[in-house]
Amino acid sequence: MTMTPDEAARFAATLDRLVGAVEEVLLGKNRVIRLAFTAFLSEGHLLLDDVPGTGKTSLARAMAQSIDGTSNRVQFTPDLLPGDITGVTVYDQRSGVFEFHPGPVFANIVLADEINRASPKTQSALLEVMEEGQVTVDGVTHPVGHPFMVIATQNPVEQAGTYRLPEAQLDRFLMRTSIGYPDHASTIRILEGADQRAHEHRVSSQLAAEEVVDLAAVARTVYVDPTIHDYVSRIVDATRTAREVRLGVSVRGALALIRAAKTHAAGRGRHYVVPDDVKALAEPVLAHRLILDPEAEFDGVTASNMIAQVLIETPPPSTRQAV
Repeated sequence: MTMTPDEAARFAATLDRLVGAVEEVLLGKNRVIRLAFTAFLSEGHLLLDDVPGTGKTSLARAMAQSIDGTSNRVQFTPDLLPGDITGVTVYDQRSGVFEFHPGPVFANIVLADEINRASPKTQSALLEVMEEGQVTVDGVTHPVGHPFMVIATQNPVEQAGTYRLPEAQLDRFLMRTSIGYPDHASTIRILEGADQRAHEHRVSSQLAAEEVVDLAAVARTVYVDPTIHDYVSRIVDATRTAREVRLGVSVRGALALIRAAKTHAAGRGRHYVVPDDVKALAEPVLAHRLILDPEAEFDGVTASNMIAQVLIETPPPSTRQAV
């Protein structure tokens, strides 16, 4: 079943409402908010590389409020244990049975703040839930429900006492981006509302959490021409053969780019993917999956530079077949 033009128009209108609602809290950050919802509706997760105080918590809370869902924030610290995230099984003496007490991961949107401050053991507690939407505690599996999204943050400046995320976990994030500081006009608007604390501003609900699941299912029906599949495959292959790259994009990364491109196209009111959808998302979807050669890094090459170069050197398909 393929998305119809009418369904694409309704999808775009709904996404615009969601983005507009969150932008009331995160002023001047339309692109970042749209990327976050693109990841959310692609059933993926988001990694934010950002300095403190740029609105990461506000973004997660506002997104949850816009879908009338739940959100939890977990401050990752070196002494955090896996059970502090997933939950624990506790013996009830009165009933004589073990009861599961769910952790903060049981929410629609979970903010894992400064994820790289926790130990690798604790970081790995998120691997199962991010991939399969469930946690296993004492051999018993507990679904976290849908919709579900992890928004994790890293501080790119202060690295003392941190644990670098392993490639396996980075690959679980559909996108990586940053919010950044607001522009001059947005900063003035923020200062004018300084008497109101960020957590006091509530975003109006635009749709129910259950409707997000339906919206994500609709996004999966966007048409992708075989030439687009070929284009994405050639981009991924180019990252694997570049001399500056030690490890290129995985198959999971290629699938993530197609899924995100579908949502991006629907968000623009189209029921089919075009090469520009792939180009627009290539950097946030693929860059964090690259491992560069140490000599290239020493010469100032970045993963974002590599993706930009690959896009220049990989010609897009010139025509689209009829749907």
